[in-house]
Amino acid sequence: MSIVIAEDRGPVRHIVLNRPEKRNAIGEEMIAALAVDLRAAAADPAVHCVVIRGAGPMFSSGMDFDALGALAEHPRRLREFRSAVLATWALCEEMPKPTIAEIHGGCIGGAMELALACDLRVMAAEAVIGLVETRVGLIPDVGGCSRLPAVIGLGRAKEMIMASKLIGGTEAERIGLVNRLAPAAELSAATEQLAGELLHCAPTAVGLAKRVLDAASKPALAATLEQEVTAQQICAASEDFAEGMRAFSEKRPAQFTGA
Repeated sequence: MSIVIAEDRGPVRHIVLNRPEKRNAIGEEMIAALAVDLRAAAADPAVHCVVIRGAGPMFSSGMDFDALGALAEHPRRLREFRSAVLATWALCEEMPKPTIAEIHGGCIGGAMELALACDLRVMAAEAVIGLVETRVGLIPDVGGCSRLPAVIGLGRAKEMIMASKLIGGTEAERIGLVNRLAPAAELSAATEQLAGELLHCAPTAVGLAKRVLDAASKPALAATLEQEVTAQQICAASEDFAEGMRAFSEKRPAQFTGA
């Protein structure tokens, strides 16, 4: 079975993260497969809207622990690994078709950064979402620091990122992080309704509006994405990250030494 599945529901292409036995943890294989399916959706004239969702009990637990461990051992690989992730996430943002993240269960770390690269987000009320990288001595470096302030405002973005705050669906809707909220049993219907509203609008106008809105809300995106990787290289080479990874694997609170 493919690690990413593409399903067509009329003009809506569903792209499904399909690693439920690992809580859809995101590794290099999934990133490459996701890129292939996103490019195919962008190029297919029969596809007018793209939905990204996860198989099994959650959207995604974020970056694979093994991938993070490899960065701890070889921090010089950070830029190479991150470039592939950023290029894939950017496909959601750059294609002229609207993209929707359908979030259930949990959407953590790098998975939330993928959801932020989508135009719209629909979330189950029972789900949780957050960027928890500072708990292991890192920052959200695949667009989290760059995209979140444009969605929820600087103050709330600082709180979520700097305090590694996890929030539920109700709070996520209240602060504007998600566009629609529904009970888990009605999540698919809520996504279908939102996609239907988009499909009733002119595709060219939707695509052009998307481009202008993104340019207006994130004018310095390229520069801040570069700042993210520079900061992450410092974090990845630090003792705090090494301690954070040890604590995570040992299921205990990290004992950070500070600057």
